[in-house]
Amino acid sequence: MWIHDFDPVVIAVENTRVSNRGSTEGWHLAREVFLENMLFGGLVWILVASSNVPLPLLQGWVMFVSVTAFFFSLLFLGLFLSGMVTQIDANWNFLDFAYHFTVFVFYFGAFLLEAAATSLHDLHCNITMTGQPLLNDNQYNINVAASIFAFMTTACYGCSLGLALRRWRP
Repeated sequence: MWIHDFDPVVIAVENTRVSNRGSTEGWHLAREVFLENMLFGGLVWILVASSNVPLPLLQGWVMFVSVTAFFFSLLFLGLFLSGMVTQIDANWNFLDFAYHFTVFVFYFGAFLLEAAATSLHDLHCNITMTGQPLLNDNQYNINVAASIFAFMTTACYGCSLGLALRRWRP
């Protein structure tokens, strides 16, 4: 027996009628991926913030994408759990596809920027007379983990995008 079988979020999303203009088939497949999107996205947010953002130009975008995607995913989930999707006449399958496409593209860019920030580990900057590495070892390790989780989040949003496309255009 799967742990998802007793999860109230999964049960609510699975039993929600999405819209009059779209098939609800396939929503049960997206339930596992949706929570992982939020979990991995939250981890990216926490890891980048804990590295003290040594490269604000690169990692500022990563923070923006991870925080924004986390809160919009929370809002999207709240709409489904509260039953508001039955009250609002919209093509929720298309909105789901458009949302996941947008977040996938943004997270792909964030992943590339986080990987680029991590690759600058050995770059020396002249803060003092002795050239110090741009990232110390602790920041480097945190950025490696953030890059891995950003990739995993991108992959999860890619899976969600594929499932949303399948629901929207069966």
